[in-house]
Amino acid sequence: MSRKILILTGDGGDSYEALYAYQRFQEARWEPVLAAPSRRQLHMMIHDREPGWSTYTEHPGHQMEADVAITAVAAREFAALIIVGGRAPEYLRNDPSVLSLVREFAQQDKCIVAIGHGVQLLTAAGLTAGRTLTGHPHVQVEVERGGGTFVSKPAVRDGKLITAQTWRSHPECYREVFLCLSEASRAAGT
Repeated sequence: MSRKILILTGDGGDSYEALYAYQRFQEARWEPVLAAPSRRQLHMMIHDREPGWSTYTEHPGHQMEADVAITAVAAREFAALIIVGGRAPEYLRNDPSVLSLVREFAQQDKCIVAIGHGVQLLTAAGLTAGRTLTGHPHVQVEVERGGGTFVSKPAVRDGKLITAQTWRSHPECYREVFLCLSEASRAAGT
């Protein structure tokens, strides 16, 4: 089994979610690869809650360099897909090559992780029907319209599909991620 992990985002993606994933996989001796619509420096954002706001706030985050363009990767090269939340999923869900790649991971029965608004890529790819998911509360309607069940928990695992509410759910989410990867490694005999 490959030791490579694909992290999918774009401009407006959540800086903390992307950086945490990248460094957490490096720490565990996996090879993270950051993919975006094009290979270039990305303008990431910090999303948080602030008193008095009805929705989340957005501030400039750390910039990251995309290692590869989405069109230059194939699911067979990776053990898992991490879909970063923030604003990036809002426009990435309209890109046929992104949806094709997400479906490719599902067809190959790979671990797929979506955080916050990253769930929008799962709904756009038609992967939520009959599944139990969580995510940012603002995606509940999309999950339910896509035939999924939305639950308000920090992280939810449904087979090899792992979803989390926000970056605040990293501990719960990444416990499930590494369990999923460990199970997949044992099944592959590696």
